[in-house]
Amino acid sequence: MPYNSQIHHRRSIRLKNYDYTQEGAYFITICTKNKQCIFGDIKQGEMKLNLLGTFARDYWQEIPQHFPHIKLDVFVIMPNHIHGILLIFPKIKPEEQPRSFGKIIPGSIPCIIRSYKSAITKKINQICNDKGISSVWQRNFYEHIHQNEESLEVVRNYIINNPVNWENDSENINKVYDGDTLLLDIPF
Repeated sequence: MPYNSQIHHRRSIRLKNYDYTQEGAYFITICTKNKQCIFGDIKQGEMKLNLLGTFARDYWQEIPQHFPHIKLDVFVIMPNHIHGILLIFPKIKPEEQPRSFGKIIPGSIPCIIRSYKSAITKKINQICNDKGISSVWQRNFYEHIHQNEESLEVVRNYIINNPVNWENDSENINKVYDGDTLLLDIPF
């Protein structure tokens, strides 16, 4: 069924009119559907990947093979989400394309994440012998665009230390609260 704004009422969380093929550092967070812990467990502050987590890691590492203008920075596969920094370097841009809802721009961050999520979903469904396409992911993804090295370094440290801080992670469905206050937040 084609998109109809009168029926679907979907809002994009992407920045309006931002060029997601633009050179820069993008902090990405992708969550599993219902925050299901399908990629492994945290043991003594270290992520122990299961088979699905291994696929998630390996496919993430293959992103530059499919998108040569992308370089991977730090990333971590967590039990129910992925944090990673993707660096876009200059490339020969295709002829300027009009932007509209639902239209994927080749080589853009949404295109890369869509491809990644699709490949993992297909692999997981294949392993689980699911005839239909079972949803693995929460709809959409989160990104933060970093303008300077200082903010990027803060996020790198957050990603690296995410397994150690799992008990307090905002993506942990069993997170620890002190009264009404979450003990750890994403740094931005």
